[in-house]
Amino acid sequence: MAGYAFSRTPVTVPLVSTGHRSIQTPIPAPGTKEILDRLDAVESRSMHGQLPLVWDRAVDFNVFDKAGNKWIDFTSTIFVANVGHSNPRVVSALKAELDHPLFSCYAYGSEVRASYHEKLVSFAGSPFEKAFLLSAGTEATEAVLKLMRMYGQVKGKRRRGIVCIEGNWHGRTLGAQMMSSNLAQRDWIGYQDQDIHHIPFPYPWVLDGNSPEDFLAESLSRLSEKGVDVSQDICGFMLETFQGWGAVFYPNAYVQAIERVCKENGILLAFDEMQAGFGRTGKAFGFQHYEVTPDLIACGKGMGGGVPLSGVLGRAEIMDLPEIGNMSSTHSANPLVCAAGLAVLEELEDRKLIEETSRKGAILFDGLHRLKEQFPEHVSWILGRGLIASVLFHSPSGEPDALFTSRVAERCMQKGLLVVHTGRESIKIGPPLTISDDALLEAIDVLGEAITEVDAA
Repeated sequence: MAGYAFSRTPVTVPLVSTGHRSIQTPIPAPGTKEILDRLDAVESRSMHGQLPLVWDRAVDFNVFDKAGNKWIDFTSTIFVANVGHSNPRVVSALKAELDHPLFSCYAYGSEVRASYHEKLVSFAGSPFEKAFLLSAGTEATEAVLKLMRMYGQVKGKRRRGIVCIEGNWHGRTLGAQMMSSNLAQRDWIGYQDQDIHHIPFPYPWVLDGNSPEDFLAESLSRLSEKGVDVSQDICGFMLETFQGWGAVFYPNAYVQAIERVCKENGILLAFDEMQAGFGRTGKAFGFQHYEVTPDLIACGKGMGGGVPLSGVLGRAEIMDLPEIGNMSSTHSANPLVCAAGLAVLEELEDRKLIEETSRKGAILFDGLHRLKEQFPEHVSWILGRGLIASVLFHSPSGEPDALFTSRVAERCMQKGLLVVHTGRESIKIGPPLTISDDALLEAIDVLGEAITEVDAA
């Protein structure tokens, strides 16, 4: 996110007052700079670089600052608040546990722990039989890496190779960064795991009408030329359900071809469902769009309704590979997060939020495609499914335009709409699944106004 520095100096902007937005001060609001400067002094800079907004509270699909300004939230924090910010059912569940009281019990049992695991496995459905809970998404992807390699060990693979996809992102711990393909961000490790392989992502502009199956076959052929025997040297494929930075889904035929390779060669198929899970794409899990059956999924973000909860789900045969004590976590399945996770699943089911997300997704993408038609000189692609979307911007010469994109994100903030600033040519969109139809439509209009204003500046 280093390409554009957002100003912290308040700027007088037009006032906004609608049912869903309220901008009544200069933006950033007075006092914002002082708080962000305090954080600069004591917090690692790696946490900084977002739009200059200090959150005071968030309710349902709105975010507020201390000055009383109110934004429509198109971020869900970062695709966390699927059931809405400060969801009343989640809040009630947490309060009940706080009053119980039991905050932590390590690997000892608790009733809410049993109830949540049962509900989670039931929600995931076949073939998932067991779960392992953690606190952060990167822990879950690390656990998947461990399980895939333990499986390869048991099955007698010559090497324990993992095939990953270029551009996918799996977290910031060692194994997770090895599986991610950003060379600069994993340079700190000092070496590269020679048994973690990356193959190209089948972007629509790269395929350009060519067969996804042939694209995969060519990628695997290049691995073979490097001496990698898929049957003997690979124990797992790890796919981010969609390319995170741009909500780019794979062609179905590509993923189905990977599944066939896995079945034919005794390889586990795993999905990183951090952004895609728990209704975000209009299905319970994003992998379901591809009509495949993975062996493992790593989950997080929307799983806990705002509390730190992540996990791995898989077949019992795989989940039970580690011996007792070989895969545990201090805060795994503590009563607080289990109560929150249970409330999230109940909200998704009782309010039919997955079906609603599919319906609202049609509204969102209809509006975004209209923007593409309105701004063909700036908008190159509209990507995503359900309530996860991206708008990709290009320059007049057709090159990715990160600067224009950042200015649009900043202008949206000044107008009462908060979008995900990626630092590159994409604006990500992921409102809480509870957003109302009229707020969704209003936000699309605001995005269009922001593009118009930045274009005219």
